[in-house]
Amino acid sequence: MLRARMRRLLALLAIAATLATSRADAEEDAPANLDELMLETGRRPVPAPEPDTYRFVMNGEHQLRFQTMRSFPLVATPSAIAARPGLAAQSLRQRGFVSHWLRLTPELQIKESLRLVAQVDLTGIIVGDKARGTSADETPRDELNGFSNIQPRWLFVEYKLPFGLVRLGQQPNHWGMGLLFNDGAHPTLFGDYRYGSISERLLFATKPGGKDSDFNLAFAADLVFRDQLARLTRGEQALQGVVAAYWEHGWNKLGVFTTFRHQAVDRASTTPLATYTDDLDQISIDLHGRVASQVPGDRNAFLYAEAEAAYVIGSTDTFRTASQAKTQIRAYGAAAKVGVVHVHRGLQRTSDKLPFGDIVGELEVGYASGDADPYDGTLKRFTFDPNHRIGLLLFDEILRFQTARSATAAADPALASPSRPVAGVDRLPSNGGVFGAQYVNPTFIYRPRHFIDVKAGMVLAQATTEIVDPYRLATQGSYLNYRGGDRKKKDLGVELDAGFEGRFPLDYDLKAVIGAQAGLLLPGAAFENADGDRLPPQWIVISRLGLLF
Repeated sequence: MLRARMRRLLALLAIAATLATSRADAEEDAPANLDELMLETGRRPVPAPEPDTYRFVMNGEHQLRFQTMRSFPLVATPSAIAARPGLAAQSLRQRGFVSHWLRLTPELQIKESLRLVAQVDLTGIIVGDKARGTSADETPRDELNGFSNIQPRWLFVEYKLPFGLVRLGQQPNHWGMGLLFNDGAHPTLFGDYRYGSISERLLFATKPGGKDSDFNLAFAADLVFRDQLARLTRGEQALQGVVAAYWEHGWNKLGVFTTFRHQAVDRASTTPLATYTDDLDQISIDLHGRVASQVPGDRNAFLYAEAEAAYVIGSTDTFRTASQAKTQIRAYGAAAKVGVVHVHRGLQRTSDKLPFGDIVGELEVGYASGDADPYDGTLKRFTFDPNHRIGLLLFDEILRFQTARSATAAADPALASPSRPVAGVDRLPSNGGVFGAQYVNPTFIYRPRHFIDVKAGMVLAQATTEIVDPYRLATQGSYLNYRGGDRKKKDLGVELDAGFEGRFPLDYDLKAVIGAQAGLLLPGAAFENADGDRLPPQWIVISRLGLLF
């Protein structure tokens, strides 16, 4: 049964749906581009296809990023302990580095009916400190690879039919707020998106009520290229069927996204001629709704609400033990936000001639189920997609690398059993996603001009279950947190974030982007070690210099 918090979030979703439906026939007073008014990126929009027009468009972005932070202690790996007997903790060691990120998105449009879209990233660390003992993370930051880490993302063709569209090829997978499936192409207020959910997909979408209908249906068959659970490049084959149905009117939307998944990977053990197969069968049900309305009496202000709730059920033998062959999957998570945006209509005597959101205030709350024992026969941990960013430090640095070090230690060659490594090691890293936690995240943006953002935010978080390090549990039988402390302490702490960004037009339709973000985390009791010593305050500063084209 879903917990009370989950039911409250579902109730908010139902309220949003009721409000959205009640406004379906009313005059639409919330602009369809409300997302752009809330979070201005400065990116050049792709023009819509036109009849009898052949068009090639190349959009892109390049950033240089400098990150400096306070290094923090993590559990020592078996190899490190073998080299230094008695070693209990080993820091991340990464205090400062420079990375770059280049994304290119070419698109060929052939009249109104045919589009060919591609996207590729070139990203990595150029110079600076390398993290250690983090190889289990999706982006471990443990090598200088700034000009060799090429990430092919999209390559698909889309053909419009009189009654819908067909899309074939490697393409993004995104739904709702991006809790469960996030394509890594939706900008966030704090932090940077990376990777994302991508599938080799055949998709068909249609409007059963006709082209002017608000009701949409979509069906897809996937071979997953990369997402939270699988990477085709490391031999994990995930086949997935997708059914989506949603009502959409302007910005208002309500729908359900369902996936049916079978995943398998053959692994070789250290015992000669011995192999084993990790299988996963899973059904995901994801509800999403959003609604916006003009503030009564003020045509320049809009209220909005959005919610998403997902439930995952299935089974896997990834976490099998000697007495338990199959592990049941029962996980759930949800998030909801409410906010207000004030629209500045622009003045002819300034460069701000187009409407833009000059003040944005938002409050997001979220919940992800946790799992104090992944080896008890039921897997209950729900992890948000890492590209649904909440703050800069708590989830995307501290908990991310605690779980990465735990998984790296569990797969350490100095530890591996004669038959196989610690079960489920691939599922331990959070990769920066929210997991096993509930949070409150208020944010605020002040935009004095359309090209300048000043922003602030706060994260208050608490674990939803006892915090247990799976590595210590599997190897030592100890129910302790990631620092070896009391598992019953759930306070994750308070994080304060702030930043600014400026987007300045250049010649040839280019824009220069300069900005900085900083975060301060006051860790809670969940980060105490065996002696009761709490992790000291953590800080991070990220500066960015970029070019949009």
